[in-house]
Amino acid sequence: MSNPMMSRRGLLAAGGGLSVAAFLSACSSGSSQPQASGGASSAALTLSMLLPGDVPVGWDPVLAEVNKKLQADLGFTIKPQFIPWTSYGQQALLKFTAGEKFDTALQARWLNMTQLAASGSIVDLSSLLSSGKYPNLTATIDPKIIELNRWSGKLYGVPQINSVARFHHFSIRQDLAEKLGMSDITDFAGLEKFWYDVKQKNKDIIPIGVSSRMPKLMVAWNPVGWLNPYMWDNPNVSIASFTGDSFNFVLAADGKTTGSSNPIPWWEAPGMVDALRLIRKYYQDGLINKNALTLDSKALDSQFKAGRVATGWAMTDGLSSTALPELTKNVPGAMLANVMPLKGGESAKPYQTFQSDNFVVLNAKGQSNEKAMQLQDWVSIKENHDLLNYGLPGKDWNAIGDDKYEKVSTYTFPGFALAWRAKLERRIKDMTESETKWFDWAQNIDNFTVDPYASFVPDPEPVKRENTQVTAALTQFANPLFIGAVDVDQGLDKLKKALDRAGLAKLQAEMAKQADAYLKGQ
Repeated sequence: MSNPMMSRRGLLAAGGGLSVAAFLSACSSGSSQPQASGGASSAALTLSMLLPGDVPVGWDPVLAEVNKKLQADLGFTIKPQFIPWTSYGQQALLKFTAGEKFDTALQARWLNMTQLAASGSIVDLSSLLSSGKYPNLTATIDPKIIELNRWSGKLYGVPQINSVARFHHFSIRQDLAEKLGMSDITDFAGLEKFWYDVKQKNKDIIPIGVSSRMPKLMVAWNPVGWLNPYMWDNPNVSIASFTGDSFNFVLAADGKTTGSSNPIPWWEAPGMVDALRLIRKYYQDGLINKNALTLDSKALDSQFKAGRVATGWAMTDGLSSTALPELTKNVPGAMLANVMPLKGGESAKPYQTFQSDNFVVLNAKGQSNEKAMQLQDWVSIKENHDLLNYGLPGKDWNAIGDDKYEKVSTYTFPGFALAWRAKLERRIKDMTESETKWFDWAQNIDNFTVDPYASFVPDPEPVKRENTQVTAALTQFANPLFIGAVDVDQGLDKLKKALDRAGLAKLQAEMAKQADAYLKGQ
């Protein structure tokens, strides 16, 4: 289920934003948020960093211990700046463009990373990482992952991952499925039957929970649209867009052979329009919540934990089970299961780009790139990683063996924004059997097929104006279509006309040019 504290879950949690005027006012009015000191001497150096979300409960004693160890080990300290999710993307971008001298930040394609790379605001880490000065960091990230996360040969951030591959799927109420006589749901038909049975026999429960940040995931997503049965059976579709919220093109599967990427609008690919019609039916039949276009994901998460939603969004990050304690308080006997949109289950070998959802980037105007990399190396040591991510041992958490932990306080740190390492992550002791199976699956790179366009990251600069216009048109005309709120034929017609006016043809031509060049360089 979507969770505002986690990775791309942050994308799903983000909604709304602080106005530019309000932000600048906050900066000029002596905000209590720390600012980069700049020019500090090496002996007194304090690195500043941008982190999303609220200040964790119990943060001060953890930070004190972190800084005590950092000062002793490396001779500097840190002073993170937490920014609420609702305004993180906008504030982080403004701070970069204003030339503030903070040192690191969470960035991603679903935030502003492509733009920041194009403008030279973030540092290419290639030479730093290959210098041999950060052995703990390089030991905890698979070299293949590093290579697949380069953009045009450059590494613009340290990938923050807690599994090798990222695959979005469904978190369902298994206790409801059991009551309905469905012990194990493994295909789309079974999932659909579950939704209709829930609708018929549990009037107060929404079968499919959708938030305002989810519409783009529903039909044309890489490699599987959330509610697209065709892609469930064919999880080998390459999709590319200029930016995180931009238009999705489907690229030719035989591009490596022919040299032509032949990008087409997503609706021209097999199964896409059929998925729209199916979702429209679900919406009209009352399977999808009617307020999907306006419902904040945090509110949806609360409804799920209250037992009022039967199916939520999930990622292969091992975090779906964290909803279980609160859910079982509200619904004794409740249980969760993860359902993967894959015909063939664990043997499906779906496409995967292995692109990280989250990166730690270094500000080109930061105080010390080497110190910032030293911090990334320091949090790659298990003891330090555990301290920052889980808090004080015995107070915030208890270790269970080497790879599990029991949470005993409400301390929650956004580790994905600073210190996620797949080889060091502990699992919560209450992870469900279902999630354990799929989390294990997502740790093995051999369970996936490398997407032929895996490292292709289009440069939006040549079509910056058109991309902005197209993105706006998508919000207005595509989102209602994706959740089934409008007639498919009429909605698709309006969308196509709006996109034509916004400059889709120029976007398509530029996508073909860049993707073909990528294929030529392979």
